[in-house]
Amino acid sequence: MSEIVSDMELDCKGMNCPLPILKTKKAIDGLQSGQVLKMIATDPGSVKDMDSWAKRTGHDLIGHTEAGEVHTYYIRKK
Repeated sequence: MSEIVSDMELDCKGMNCPLPILKTKKAIDGLQSGQVLKMIATDPGSVKDMDSWAKRTGHDLIGHTEAGEVHTYYIRKK
């Protein structure tokens, strides 16, 4: 996957549910429609959580990579 350009980066490493989702929501609220948030997490539950949250809120989860225990998500604000 080619590198996705993000407008903001959010580091949620070391945080457990529900903090990554709560912080992602707050960060997305601060972006303009169409902008991209890069969120980094180590919580293994974040994979399922981010997918569900994006579908529920209408934002686009445009990318997800995994390197060891680190998950990187790219979310485009609706």
